[in-house]
Amino acid sequence: MNKNTKNIVFLIIGLLVLNVINQGFYKRFDLTADKRYTLSKTTNLILSSVDRPLFITMYLEGDFPSEFKRLQVETRQYLEELSAENPNIKIHFENPDDQRESLIKKGMMPSQLTVEEDGKLSEAIIFPWAEINFGKKATIVSLLPTAIVASQEEQLQKAIENLEYGFSNAINSIIKTKNKRIAIITGNGELQDIYQYSFLSEVSKKYKLAKFTLDSVATNPQQTLKDLTTFDLAIIAKPTQKFSEEEKLTLDQFITNGGKTLWMLDNVQADQDSLFNSGKMLAYPRGLNLTDLLFSYGIRLNTTLIKDLYAAKIALATGKVGNQTQFQNLDWFYHPLVGGNPNHAITKNIAPVRLQFANQIDTLKNNLKKTPLLMSSPLTQKVGTPAIIELQSVADEPQEKEYISGNQLFAILLEGAFNSGYKNRIKPFETSLFRESAINNKMIVIADGDVGKNQILKGQPTDLSRDKWTNEQFGNKDFLLNAVDYLLDDSGLMALRNKTLKINMLDKQKAFKERTFWQFLNIGLPFIFLFAFGIIFTYLRKRKYS
Repeated sequence: MNKNTKNIVFLIIGLLVLNVINQGFYKRFDLTADKRYTLSKTTNLILSSVDRPLFITMYLEGDFPSEFKRLQVETRQYLEELSAENPNIKIHFENPDDQRESLIKKGMMPSQLTVEEDGKLSEAIIFPWAEINFGKKATIVSLLPTAIVASQEEQLQKAIENLEYGFSNAINSIIKTKNKRIAIITGNGELQDIYQYSFLSEVSKKYKLAKFTLDSVATNPQQTLKDLTTFDLAIIAKPTQKFSEEEKLTLDQFITNGGKTLWMLDNVQADQDSLFNSGKMLAYPRGLNLTDLLFSYGIRLNTTLIKDLYAAKIALATGKVGNQTQFQNLDWFYHPLVGGNPNHAITKNIAPVRLQFANQIDTLKNNLKKTPLLMSSPLTQKVGTPAIIELQSVADEPQEKEYISGNQLFAILLEGAFNSGYKNRIKPFETSLFRESAINNKMIVIADGDVGKNQILKGQPTDLSRDKWTNEQFGNKDFLLNAVDYLLDDSGLMALRNKTLKINMLDKQKAFKERTFWQFLNIGLPFIFLFAFGIIFTYLRKRKYS
């Protein structure tokens, strides 16, 4: 065997060995500066539980603006990363144009975009949704955030940041075999079911809901407490009747035994319906008998109402044209439009939240970690109660000098070791479940009972995210859903909402101004170089061989 033959044999053997190694070894490398394609430990843990085929169908396909082609590419690359981590995940892209009606019936509402090209504006319709199927279960994922954004570029930034959380959260919810339990507390004049439908119907897709009345505390408090501790979260939505000491101890011991709580409280009686009916109303403190209990957790709900110059609108009749009543949307300062904490997973990238006759929260010193969630603008005014509120005040010109109370706290997250409000106190009943403190617990308190209240139209509940009269959109539903997810999150999934990426965007104005230069640089200059090379090459060749 000569030397050349040996080299060929060694080369073939080497290629075969490399091919065998390649089949048994697979590794993807994320070379981006912000590691946007590196999956978190939480996501990897969720993917490891997918033990049979899970199908993801993307409807972000077709002809749409260049910014959203970027979202399409980023989404495709991210889903390929999921598929590479677990081969059970199957990805498919579909054009939604031929199935728009069926997609809308599934809850995938289209987005209308304004496209600017060469100084001309046009409209484009896209379906930024994904559908996930796992066995007989199905769920949908929205790719566009509902936050109010200044531009499509900012919307794209938020959408790409939300990819990992959106898909990880959806996959986690669809593969879970055991859902956590939520108690909807009743018995103290809480909101009726129809007014909580928009919020709770969405919660029921991920968790088990059950109404739980505190009425049985009066006859058998020990058994009531025992039954309540089987739940993971209790939602107390706008109670209007005073809590007894037995009921307070039941809620307190639910908390110290590890139960999470979401409080939506009105500490002032102020009813919007009576205001519209008579044109004025008396706002006065509502005695719920919860002050000492909340005080032991480190907060206090005041009995002052907050007016905010940054407020939602209400629709009022302003006259008639013929037989038609004319309505106008006017700012109503008793309905603050509040922003969320941009640095927390619950409130990041959500639209402003509308509150109605909200109260202010004070914080007290203790060992709990306190995180503000909803804050007013600095242009606020405190209104002490009791007070007469008249609807005609909507026409008064606001004086900025009167709105100097500064930022007001409306919602707060408490985390840590909660001390019982009945520690070193006489208890209204004895129970073997009594605990003086909780090791590690979470609670959210919102100083507005109507934050989760949807409106009614023709006897049917409307979407909590939209006002039926003014058509304004709010972040109330997203805020409450995130709050529930955070309270019940044991895996760190909600932390993925805080993911921040740096997306390099094209400066359209600069590109338009400098387009001639860049066209010349990319098209003209290469031809010049090629032409010059041809002339020089021909000259040198003639010179050499002439």
